[in-house]
Amino acid sequence: MLCLGIETSCDETAFALLKDGRLISQALHSQEKLHMLFGGVVPELASRRHLQSLPALLRRVFQETGLTAQDINAVAVARGPGLLGALLVGLGLAKGLALALRVPLVGVNHLHAHLLAPGLEQDLVFPALGLLVSGGHTHLYRMESAHRFALLGRCLDDAAGEALDKAAALLNMPYPGGRHVDQVAALAVPDPALFPKPYLDNQNLDFSFSGLKTAVAQHVAAHPQLKMPKLSGEREIMEWASSSPGFCTLCASLNWSIAQTLRIKVERALRQVGPVSALIVAGGVAANTMLRQTLTQTAEQKGIQLILPSLSLCTDNAAMIAYAGWLLIKNGWCHDLDLEAIPRGRPIPWDYRCRPDAFPRCL
Repeated sequence: MLCLGIETSCDETAFALLKDGRLISQALHSQEKLHMLFGGVVPELASRRHLQSLPALLRRVFQETGLTAQDINAVAVARGPGLLGALLVGLGLAKGLALALRVPLVGVNHLHAHLLAPGLEQDLVFPALGLLVSGGHTHLYRMESAHRFALLGRCLDDAAGEALDKAAALLNMPYPGGRHVDQVAALAVPDPALFPKPYLDNQNLDFSFSGLKTAVAQHVAAHPQLKMPKLSGEREIMEWASSSPGFCTLCASLNWSIAQTLRIKVERALRQVGPVSALIVAGGVAANTMLRQTLTQTAEQKGIQLILPSLSLCTDNAAMIAYAGWLLIKNGWCHDLDLEAIPRGRPIPWDYRCRPDAFPRCL
């Protein structure tokens, strides 16, 4: 089965071709430089850039493989959560292709796709505890299979990645700043007393990083000498870091507070939800060096397998959409052309239908 994956949920435009579960081609256009000018993603601009980028990207994946649209057997598309306008651009193309080619269409939960992405590189083990950490979401799931996700905890306000990006902006690092914080953090030893580990004085599995963001803002206001004099690129950031040890300590301490908060909630979840065979970590912040090291130690101590995607699969990409869609279609699930886009803040329904020719597999 040749499955085309389409990703337009935020500011990455991407296509991927998957042949029987194996990635054979992908193309991605990042809008990072566009939105860097505004310090964050502008929804209207993101939608317009998706519309402009789709035709050339689609041609590229076919040219790289020597395949044509007529070779496609299924179309998978990110249907949410995300920016509504951006999602509608991808969804419109997916519906048009599925209708014209008379192939199955399947809408993919973008968050679940992140957690399934490591399956492109290694075998997934179930049941698993899934930790999704990105700029917009920080979620914990119990994953019984590739299709059965139970939400255990979610972010109540700012996600971990958002806290990193906003802290970076306070220091005059360019958007998205989380990776710059991670690079600078490697140059210093964290001070555990500098920032709080937020929202731990409870027994639930939810997250809240707004208080940590506020603590960083107050620290920067009290120590303005730590702030870079102007918005700068990567070379200027590292030069500033080499002459500003307090700047490096701030980044390392922020990284430490986030990694430790996530570790504590993961260990709490492992105690509360029963035995699992693996810990799956995904999303943009899964590329964070300190978090990867911290959760590697946690998994070793708990005697479970840690499953991490490669760095290229941490960010938004169409390969994960194609893979999640392929798993659904292989098991008989698909959507009709009335498939709806689901913006951030609304739950993604399980509204798949079972294809008549695949009825036994859907049970």
